[in-house]
Amino acid sequence: MDWTVKFDERVAAELPDLEVLRDEPMRRRTSFRIGGAARRLALPRSCEQAVLLFHIARECLARPLVIGRGSNLLVTDAPLDRLVVETSRMDRIDLDAPRAVLTAEAGATLARLAEFAAQHALTGLEFAHGIPGSVGGAVFMNAGAYGGEIRQVLTRAVVLFPEEGVKTLANEELDLSYRHSLFSDRPDAVLLRAEFALRAGDETAIRETMRDLMSRRRASQPLEYPSAGSTFKRPEGHYAGALIEASGLKGFRVGDAQVSEKHAGFVVNAGEATFADVTELIRQIQMRVLRDSGVTLTPEVRIIEE
Repeated sequence: MDWTVKFDERVAAELPDLEVLRDEPMRRRTSFRIGGAARRLALPRSCEQAVLLFHIARECLARPLVIGRGSNLLVTDAPLDRLVVETSRMDRIDLDAPRAVLTAEAGATLARLAEFAAQHALTGLEFAHGIPGSVGGAVFMNAGAYGGEIRQVLTRAVVLFPEEGVKTLANEELDLSYRHSLFSDRPDAVLLRAEFALRAGDETAIRETMRDLMSRRRASQPLEYPSAGSTFKRPEGHYAGALIEASGLKGFRVGDAQVSEKHAGFVVNAGEATFADVTELIRQIQMRVLRDSGVTLTPEVRIIEE
C-alpha cells in the first residue's frame, strides 16, 4: 500500500487541525527556488503536534525530510516521494529575563530571534541578524558569520529521536563544530526547541552592530538572486570564494546556475536554474579548484537527491 493512504487516514483521525499539502512544489519552499513536488508537506504549529506527526509518519513508513525556511537546501527536480515537515509555524520565542535566556522553537527565524534579543537589550546574537533561515537549521549546521557561531550562545536543545523519544541535550552533547552538529550524523533526529544564554547590553549599541553587519552582508553577497547562501565550506587555511575566483570562475554558468559575479563563494539561480544545472556547476567548480590549487571543496549546501 502507498504510504500516503495510511498517513492521510491517520492524520485526519488524530491531527485534524494539521495542514498537509499534497504534491507541493519544493521550489516554493526553498531559497534556491528549485525543487520538484513533495508527495506530502506538513506544517505543524507546535512541538507537541510535531511529535505526534513524526510518530504517525514512522508507523506509516513515511520518510520525513525536516526543513525550516529552506535556505540551505538544493532539492531534486524529480518528484519527492517523502513527507516534508516544514517547521516555519513552530516559531514561538520566550524570554526568561532574570537569566537573560531565550527559548525558541525550531521554526523561528534567526532574524526574528536576533531582533527579539535586541528589543530586550540582550547581546550575543547580533551576528545572526542577517543569516537567512531558522533556529533548527542554524543548530543543524552550527550557523555562523562575522566571528559568531550558534555554539557560542546555545546552552541546550530539546530533540526528538525516533527510537528514544524526546530528550534535552546540553551544548556539549550536540557535537557542535564548524558547520557540523549531532544532526549532521543523525538526520533522523529532529530539533524541537533551543535555549540561548545571552548577556545584558545596550540596545543602541546592539542595533548599531546589527546594522553594520547587515550593511556588510548586502555589499558583499548576491542577495538579489535566489541561492542557498555559501555553497562550499571553508577549507582549512583558505577561503572557498577566493579559490574559486583564482580559478577564473566568477560569472561561470551551467544553464541558469551561475557563480556569483559579486562573491564567487555563492552559486545563484540566475533565471530558471535546474537541480542538474546547479549540481553540474558544483562539480565543475570542485574539479577546477582541485586542479588549480590542490584543494578539495566540500558543499555546505544540503543536497537532497531523493
